[in-house]
Amino acid sequence: MNAPALKLTPYTQANQAASTYHGYRLRRDGGIESLGQFSAALPPLAEHEVQVRIRAVSLNHRDLLIAGDGSKPGEPVIPVSDGAGEVIAVGSKVKQWQPGDRVMLSFFPDWVDGIAEPSKIQRAFGGSIDGLLRDVAHANEHALVRIPEHLSFEQAATLPCAGLTAWNALLTEGQAQAGDTVVLLGTGGVSVWALQLAKAAGLKVFITSSQDHKLAWAKRQGAEVGINYRDTPEWSKEVLRHTDGLGVKLVLDVGGKNTLNQAIDSIQMGGTVALIGGVSGGFGGELAPLALSAGKKLVGIMVGSRAQLAQLAEFVSQHAIQPVLDKTFPFSEAKQAYRYLASGEHIGKVVITLY
Repeated sequence: MNAPALKLTPYTQANQAASTYHGYRLRRDGGIESLGQFSAALPPLAEHEVQVRIRAVSLNHRDLLIAGDGSKPGEPVIPVSDGAGEVIAVGSKVKQWQPGDRVMLSFFPDWVDGIAEPSKIQRAFGGSIDGLLRDVAHANEHALVRIPEHLSFEQAATLPCAGLTAWNALLTEGQAQAGDTVVLLGTGGVSVWALQLAKAAGLKVFITSSQDHKLAWAKRQGAEVGINYRDTPEWSKEVLRHTDGLGVKLVLDVGGKNTLNQAIDSIQMGGTVALIGGVSGGFGGELAPLALSAGKKLVGIMVGSRAQLAQLAEFVSQHAIQPVLDKTFPFSEAKQAYRYLASGEHIGKVVITLY
């Protein structure tokens, strides 16, 4: 029997903090079915903290990995890393935010700027600390970024992980420049974000999928070449054919073990494979002999900092980018949202709203 629906936290008066919150917990590796609703009291708001009324969250493949297959239920956690909402109240020493501000929460709340360091990435929403599948959350004032004015809460909730990962893979670590060609694998959240960012930055895009209708959609969004990897299992040869044997500047590899060697084969001399995920068979795998000869490079992508999220938000504003939402689910249908993401039928992002 499903648990009765919880009533979400009502609006409060200006700078009057909410005292309770409602959300979902699941057990790590307990499976999607371990996801259940709860309510609890909120701790007092610290002097440098901001209380945010979460209005929308987006799901990532990471959320499925944390849920697991149900075989080894572990400790409970509030899942989901990506959320957007409005400020309800601020701590006594907060200067840059006020009630009513529309904000996104940074994936790593302690990674404000600079390079990644262990102390900055130790805590991540929905993983090592409780996440955002709840209607009210507290965060340090330096963990927030203002939402671009043209975006809804639902759209903004897709930036902190998928959007920022694509941004750093393409334009920070990948160092792609206008006129370069990149290969994107699949049409999930990161790859669709990368398609939108790439076109805004003047890049040429090759994209792969197992479904022709998804490739047709990607071409309508500006992709120059679509490759069905079921019809063409050695898709790297098709990439080389379309580039006169030279290869591309960059591949965003969300596949992992089963796609890595083909990604390497697809890049040009001095090119880069940005390692992002393992949706095709997990992480790891063996490299072919001399795979990284001719200056080819592998670079790992670890989402990004709060400062980089702010840079992405500015770019999205300048280019009026509209994030692609495949389907939205109400808060009461969080399990259905997880199941839909797991089906792999989506193009772009799956979002849960909390209104």
